[in-house]
Amino acid sequence: MLFHGRRDSMDDTLGLLEEALQLAAEIGHHVREEPLGELPGGPCVVGGTPTVLLNLESPAADRLAVLLGVLARDPAVANQPVSRLLSLRLRAVPGSTLATDQR
Repeated sequence: MLFHGRRDSMDDTLGLLEEALQLAAEIGHHVREEPLGELPGGPCVVGGTPTVLLNLESPAADRLAVLLGVLARDPAVANQPVSRLLSLRLRAVPGSTLATDQR
C-alpha cells in the first residue's frame, strides 16, 4: 500500500512536470534539460530567448520545483488555462504572481 501511494505521487510529479513544460512553451520559454552536475538549473536568456535550464540528472521533483519557480513569477501564466493541481502548486511558490489570483 505504501508503494502504491509513492507511485501515485511520482505519477503526479511527472504529470505536473509535463504540464509545466507545455505551459512554459506556450508562454514563450524555451526549456533545456541538460546534465548540469551539481547545479539545479534556473532561468537565463540565450540569444534573447527566455530559457530555463533543468538539470537532467536531478529527480523529476527537483526539476519541477525549478520550473515552477520560474513560471510562478511570470505574469503571462495568469492568462493560461492550467489544471487545478498545477494552479495550487504555482500559487504556493513564494513570490508567485498568482498568489492573489482568484482563478
